[in-house]
Amino acid sequence: MKCDCLKNLSATVAVFVFKMITGATLCGGIFRWVYSLAPVNVWRPMMPGKRLFVGMFLASLLFVLVYKLVSKAFEGMGTVKKGLLYGLSIWAAGIVPGMIATYTFMTVNPTVVIYWTVLSLVLTPIQGIIVAFILRDSTGSCCLKKATK
Repeated sequence: MKCDCLKNLSATVAVFVFKMITGATLCGGIFRWVYSLAPVNVWRPMMPGKRLFVGMFLASLLFVLVYKLVSKAFEGMGTVKKGLLYGLSIWAAGIVPGMIATYTFMTVNPTVVIYWTVLSLVLTPIQGIIVAFILRDSTGSCCLKKATK
């Protein structure tokens, strides 16, 4: 089995760049107003730095590696459909329960929770399509174990 480390890295970087651009444009720009809704004392100061970049990169890498692990479930589908279903699956299994917990247990304005939920409903399937497109011919390992001949 051939190791697809370069494809995995390419997909990770593509998702990372997408996250950073959409985050800066939407959360840091167009919809920045949602973070001024009370209570505002729950937010850390937003400064682009090592923590933000490392966190987003690791989240992107995890997104790609999970795709590699579950992509067999989407065999026989086209690239776009495969990525779309993967993104929607991540949204339904990860984002929605997380947002329910955020609303239930944290002091975050409900408008922010709704905004994050809807935003991720749009962006997560797009990220899935990006990964599915880059890894469409990928059949190797996830580079988590030694590749064999």
